[in-house]
Parts: sequence; C-alpha cells; structure tokens
Amino acid sequence: MSILWEKSAAWRWIVGRTRDSKPFFLAFATVCGVVPGVIGYGVMQLTNSRNEQLEAQLRQNARPETLMMGKVNRERLEEFLGELQRKEDTNDRYVAALRGETLTRNPYVRIQPIPKASTTEAKKEEK
Repeated sequence: MSILWEKSAAWRWIVGRTRDSKPFFLAFATVCGVVPGVIGYGVMQLTNSRNEQLEAQLRQNARPETLMMGKVNRERLEEFLGELQRKEDTNDRYVAALRGETLTRNPYVRIQPIPKASTTEAKKEEK
C-alpha cells in the first residue's frame, strides 16, 4: 500500500476523503462491493447456457464413472433429505465421520467401521 500512497495522488485523495467523510466512506465501500458483484452476476448470466440440445449432448457423451458418481450422489442426497423429513437424529453421522467410520444403509446397524486392507492386498498394490 505504501507504493500506492507514494506514487498515486488519486489514491491519497481517496484515503483522505474516506478518513474525513463517513458518507464518502460508505459510498466508496458500497461501490467497491456492488460494482464487482454486478459485473460477476452479468458474466455468470452471459456464460450460463440453458441450451437443451447442448445439455442433452453433454449427458449423452458422459463417461460411465461420471454417470455413476451422479447416481451415487443423488442416492446419498435422497437418503439425507429423507432423514431430515423424518426428523431422525443425524448426529451419529458426524460422530462416525470423525472416528473414520461410515454409516450403513441398514437402519438398525447405523455405524460400520472401514475395513482394513489385508497384508496380501497391500503387497499386491506395492508391486
């Protein structure tokens, strides 16, 4: 900032005005926040395509692992939203995650530890 202070008279004027005038400070802060937001929103609207044909082509050319991950994410979201709708206690999900465990789909056995890799599998991976 010292380079700006030493070299730019406009920057010194802005700093002086914002220090001395609260309305100018608020106006300058608003301009610094709103103008980039408006520009960003405009760029997003211009680059966001709602072309149905393009979306269909992208879905048709999707790789199998991408489709599988979409399906898995959809299932997980459905399960989580279902738990929220039924007002189930989901704190055990976070406790299990902190312990490095995963939850099962069986409602009576909610927590299942992550299986350890056997030594033979580890040796195969090293080779």
